[in-house]
Amino acid sequence: MGTCDLNVNSDPARSRPCARRQSVFSSIKFFVFCHSLLQLAQLLVSGYMKSSITTIERRYGLSSQKSGLLAAFNEVGNTILIIFVSFFGSRVHRPRCIGGGALLACFASLLMALPHFLSGPYEYTAHMSSSSDNTSDLCQSQSLLTSSSSNQNCSQQKSPAQEGVYPLLLLGQLLLGIGTVPIQPFGISYIDDFASKSNSPLYLGILFAMTSIGPALGFISGAMMLRFYVDFDKFPRDEIQLDPKDLRWVGAWWLGFLVASCLLFLTALPYLFFPRDMYREDDADDPESRPGAQTKSEPLQEVSLLHFLKSFPRIALRTLRSPVYLLVVLAQVNLAAMLAGLSTFMAKFIERQFSQTVSFATMMIGGVGIPLAVLGTVLGGLLMRRLSISVSGASKLCTTVILLCMFTATPLHLIGCSTQTVAEVFPPSPDTLSCSSNCRCPQDAFNPVCGSDRVEFRSPCHAGCITMEMGINGKITNYTECQCIGGLGYASPGTCGSGCAHLLLPFMVLLGITCFIASFSQTPSYMMILRTVSTEDKSFAVGVQYMLFRVLAFMPCPVLYGTVIDTTCLAWGKKCGKQTSCLYFNLDSFRHRFLGLQVVFLCGALLCFLLTVVVLRRRARHQELELNGKGGYELAIEQKTTEEAALKDDGDRKHIKT
Repeated sequence: MGTCDLNVNSDPARSRPCARRQSVFSSIKFFVFCHSLLQLAQLLVSGYMKSSITTIERRYGLSSQKSGLLAAFNEVGNTILIIFVSFFGSRVHRPRCIGGGALLACFASLLMALPHFLSGPYEYTAHMSSSSDNTSDLCQSQSLLTSSSSNQNCSQQKSPAQEGVYPLLLLGQLLLGIGTVPIQPFGISYIDDFASKSNSPLYLGILFAMTSIGPALGFISGAMMLRFYVDFDKFPRDEIQLDPKDLRWVGAWWLGFLVASCLLFLTALPYLFFPRDMYREDDADDPESRPGAQTKSEPLQEVSLLHFLKSFPRIALRTLRSPVYLLVVLAQVNLAAMLAGLSTFMAKFIERQFSQTVSFATMMIGGVGIPLAVLGTVLGGLLMRRLSISVSGASKLCTTVILLCMFTATPLHLIGCSTQTVAEVFPPSPDTLSCSSNCRCPQDAFNPVCGSDRVEFRSPCHAGCITMEMGINGKITNYTECQCIGGLGYASPGTCGSGCAHLLLPFMVLLGITCFIASFSQTPSYMMILRTVSTEDKSFAVGVQYMLFRVLAFMPCPVLYGTVIDTTCLAWGKKCGKQTSCLYFNLDSFRHRFLGLQVVFLCGALLCFLLTVVVLRRRARHQELELNGKGGYELAIEQKTTEEAALKDDGDRKHIKT
């Protein structure tokens, strides 16, 4: 291969192809390719975390409030550092910062999977009662062996590794949020600096498409991983007695984090080799496209970090003084709050309300809800472009869209069933002597069985069952001679279910329509923001918008949704004297309160968009009055001047005559 001509007097157009042949890392197209893969991997982790949050909750006995806090904790580091990212901008080596953040996210993903390897095997009731057989799960008059075995397991539960699981998960989420801070803003600015003006929108469109595909793939991969038993790496397959339909089933939530960490590591490596600056994709003769051009403009941007932090509140207040901007951002915050809660707990709602497996419920979110939302966003942008809608028209479009969402979201409250009958749990009954009181059932026993009379019991012991029938494969088929079931009936392993499985299809249709319609407002609302702020404040206004998203929506709302869900719990699990995750929910209260929050946030968004219409209409009338008033004033001046000229002309004529 020939060498490059480094003579400073040589033609730059000839030296440019030589510079490109030096390395593939000098191509902005290759950077776009790498950044698309990185954003896909990063957002896959985010979507996977939300898809497996309820499984982590069940595995480690967390309340919905704690799991909501865990889901929102990655926004803490993200919110704190996003201000510094907007300050540093192009002052740093952006590709290396992106690569460093991706490597930190890779480490955080590994940290999220670490609790599985530090903890012992997953213990459910049958295993806690007896390691050799399931006879102690039946009605027994004496349970000394059970209590001693339970005490031994409790000592294992109090080990330092088990106690540190939740703080370790929080730390992983915090580092994951910090690592993802520089990825999108630095990548977008880098592409915008070195891509041609004609190709830059195409490249950014590819990146934004990945931001939509990534979470969907995260949910779909979560659905696939959760089909495997959590401890499939510790037990042979024939020793796994649970199936995914069992309420005690815990999927391999940790497996997806290992896969995602590998993807993040592979996609982070190329960023260590990209240059700080590269030639523009076109106009190589233009001096602004050369790497030295950035160094020339650098002194103009030399502002101290302290001065930037002092000026930040002033610029933020100046931006928030625009009523249209403030109302549109508040409307988007309401929609983001609804999205944050639904994406975190909708899979749990579908699982309990319609008696579905966790993996199937997760697949519904990733395969139906998110794709329809992406389609609505794209069509909303096409509608804005095709009709050339103004700011006033965009506000009316957003108001109409949210109003339609109210009509499609409200019927969701009616699609569902009440909680199945569960002995000693639902419906509530006065404290009376239970028919299984002589069985001495463990307080933490949870192995649901469905009686032949369609009454569910927390365990065969609570049903007063004395014997059991085994199948050919060694699994239990029935529990028999049950004292609490009329006529010494039998009970089948597993829950009776809510009886609402047939209502899942209409529910998902309405939910998909709601997501599709609501996403129509995303592009028009963004255009309203960009068209109502000054040119020099556009990038800052978008930054303030994302910061408000995190502070007011993405951080508090998963905790709020989790707290509301906890208020509908009928029976909490217990292990070693401590409260764990909820065993049974009041499904009517769960449905009304969970979906009621959705309607509340939709009402908030509708109110903000309505006020935006009013403000824009008043502003238009005010401008019209000013124009009319100014025009009338000018007309009056012209008439007065004409009259004065005529009088003066008459006076001059009289003076001449005299």
